Formats: sequence, C-alpha cells, structure tokens
Amino acid sequence: MTTSTEASEKPAVHEPAGPTIWQRMVVRPEIGAALGALLVFVFFSIITDRFLSPLGVATWLDDASTLGIMAVAVALLMIGGEFDLSAGVMTASTALVTALLAVHAGWNVWFALLASLVLALLVGAFNGWLVMRTGLPSFIVTLGTFLALQGLNLGVTRLVTGTVQVSGIRSADGYNSAGWVFASTLDIGDAHIQASVVWWIVLTAIAAIVLVRTKFGNWIFAVGGALSNARAVGVPADRTKIVLFMTTAFAGWVVGSCSILRFTSVQANQGVGLELHYIIAAVVGGCLLTGGFGSAIGAAIGALIFGMARQGIVFARWDSDWFMLFLGVLLLAAVLVNNRFQKRAERVRR
Repeated sequence: MTTSTEASEKPAVHEPAGPTIWQRMVVRPEIGAALGALLVFVFFSIITDRFLSPLGVATWLDDASTLGIMAVAVALLMIGGEFDLSAGVMTASTALVTALLAVHAGWNVWFALLASLVLALLVGAFNGWLVMRTGLPSFIVTLGTFLALQGLNLGVTRLVTGTVQVSGIRSADGYNSAGWVFASTLDIGDAHIQASVVWWIVLTAIAAIVLVRTKFGNWIFAVGGALSNARAVGVPADRTKIVLFMTTAFAGWVVGSCSILRFTSVQANQGVGLELHYIIAAVVGGCLLTGGFGSAIGAAIGALIFGMARQGIVFARWDSDWFMLFLGVLLLAAVLVNNRFQKRAERVRR
C-alpha cells in the first residue's frame, strides 16, 4: 500500500508537445507563394469568365510553363547562394545553335539538339568554375557571360543568315519526332496543353525530390547558408555549385528547344531581360537573395502567379502596363514575407 501511494503521488511527466500544424506550415518556404497564387486565382476567376474556360486555363499554364522551368533551376542556384544573369540569353543561344545546325548545316534535328545541349552544359560549367576559382561574385561573372552570348547570338546569326533570325527548321530531318517531345500538345477535354507544361511539372517534381530527399539537396542548402562551414564538414562546395550552374544552363536548353520546335523560328535577341523574371519568380516562391532558404515547388508556384496575372489582365481587358505595377508590388511583398517566414522557421526549428 505504501509503495502504491508513493507511486501515485509522483508528478506526471509530460512529453513536449510536437509542432502544431501552423508551425509545420511556417517552415515551408512556398507557403507564402501558395497563398498568393490562391488569391490571384480567385480574383481573376471572379472578374472574368474566360479565366476558367479550357482555353483560358491552357493559356495561363502555357505562359507560366517556360518561365517555371527556368525559375525552378534558378531557385536551386539561389538556394546555393548564387545568381545566373545569363539564364535568359541561354534560351536564345541554344535555340539558335539548334536552328543553325539543322537548317544551314543540314544536321538531323536530334544531333543539333545534342550539340546545343553540350554547349549549354559547357557554358554552365564554365560559369560555375570561374565563380569558384576566382571568388568573383556570380552576378559579375554571369553578366559577362550574358554579354558575350548576346554578342555571339547577334554576330553569328547575322554572319550566317544576313539577318538576326533563323527559321525553316520544320523541313529538317528529325523535326517530327523532336517536335513531339518538345512542342506537341496534350488534349484534356477542350484544353490543349503544351508540352512545355509537362516538362515544367516533371522538372519541378525532380527538383523538389532532389532538394529535400537527397544528399545533394543537403549540400545545396549547406553551401548557400554558410559556405565555409559546409567546406569544413566535407561538403564538395565547388562541385555542388558547378552542377547548379549547369542545371540552369540545362533548363535554358529545354526552354530554347521548346521554343524553336514550337514556333520554328528564333530571334537572336530572344530571352534578353527574362533573367530578372526568373529571379523574381524564385523570390516570390520563397527563395532568399542571401541563399540557404527556398523551394523548387515555391518557384514553380511563383511562375504560376506570373502566368495567371499576365493572362488574367489580358482576359479582363486591362492595359498590360498594369502587369509591371503588379510585378513590382509582388516582388516587394515577397521579400518582406520571405524574411518573416525565415525568422519564424528558425524559431520553430530551435
């Protein structure tokens, strides 16, 4: 009886409560972008009937897809602590190489695509190697690459064709099969979904899995959060960042391939200026400009917001200049929200 009484008088030991649903959500970088996408979706669904029509859905998904492919790759690079200002012009460079080799050199389209892929990967590897070798900011290195590629695009295209445009790839060998991979449409009811949308979804899924489920994903966060500490614990920082630069170049090749095979022509100045849109989409999706924090899914949602807003403004018959106002407000809001979510995430993890 005495033992039983003493045992009953011992204070109960309470296990610490696990994180609440809100706490689990707040550590996700993409939560702010998801809420923003929901608001944009609801807003344009109410003010215009065309937004939710099969044609409307296909249109804003198409608009978001190529931006999303690049934004996801740029997001991985930003999480790793770097920027790539040559990402936009890379889409034109790869498309031009494919078109010039297929149309003017008589190559099979698949071999031309392979050559442009090799070029893209080499440029990406060079960017990463130069950044790590010299210690120069990636902003400066890739700005130099941007200018060099832009000059080559204009100079070589004009030298070969006499203009700044290449067209006629439809008649090249291998166009039909390559076009099916990069430029076909998937009919879902009355909606005609472009192949670029499928590429966007698949690449986003792969990037998300790599980022949160693999050792390489841990390396990306480590080199972006604290490079010296990452090196101290054995993370191959140079190799990780070089691969990330090659990833953005690969995404540029995918977008360039989709573009040239869908529209069958390419301008030498295509893609210039879009690198800022890729960065903005990544920031809207939860990436910090300082690195070490972000989400591939968030970047894809950021691109979706772009597509819905840009086409929603068209469907509502507003002046398209309002999109730039929307873009500026969206960027400022995203930076403020991301900083707040990062601080709360750090507190929850402690």
